[in-house]
Amino acid sequence: MEENKPEITDLYFKAFRAVEDRASCMKFIEGHTHVLEIFGITQITSAKIDWVLNPDVYVVQVSAEEGGKALGGGRIHMANRKQPLPIEDAVGEMDSRIYGLVDQQVEIGIGEFCGLWNSWEIAGLGVGSIHLGRTFIALAHTLKLKTLLGLCAPATYRNSLRVGFRVLKELGVDGKFYYPAEDLTATGLIIEDLENLPLAVEEERLAIQKLRTKELTKTTITTSKGNEITLHFDLL
Repeated sequence: MEENKPEITDLYFKAFRAVEDRASCMKFIEGHTHVLEIFGITQITSAKIDWVLNPDVYVVQVSAEEGGKALGGGRIHMANRKQPLPIEDAVGEMDSRIYGLVDQQVEIGIGEFCGLWNSWEIAGLGVGSIHLGRTFIALAHTLKLKTLLGLCAPATYRNSLRVGFRVLKELGVDGKFYYPAEDLTATGLIIEDLENLPLAVEEERLAIQKLRTKELTKTTITTSKGNEITLHFDLL
């Protein structure tokens, strides 16, 4: 499969409000569902599709050309006391304290970064963890959120800490849950200061600040194979 990967020279990171772009939502769902099916994961709350009707959901989609096939992405769900956050549905029965944590911060602005995925075409480029992580934290600040939650798999744990999350040790077993199945674990995460990102690695904090001030709209990365890919960001 590696040899059949298409040569990618550009990747476009496009943000949009879910209720305003149904066609892009469908591309996102198709790509995300396919990746989950490959790994045999079907019982994951962030894969439900009712979010397409939620006015407080924002999506970032990655494609190789503007408006093209979705190759990766993720979402931010803003808490609104109408639709529960995916993390509430995911771990609420295991630890009901998640409900109070969210409810106490709805007025000041709390949301969740969820539904992160990337396809095999861009696997190994760092897009799925570090570049999308930076992008979503910048977007969360633009949406005037103060707090951001997440539930991460082991593969994205290290980079989640790099971009400023801390383990939500107040919940679960030191932040860990058996989810989405009894033989899999996920870690609850939180950023409590999206303005200053005190726990982020300095390199990541600077990159996020450039994204949210729109100072960074295009950058070039070099892959492990020495190929150059230009990343284009449209977070407006």
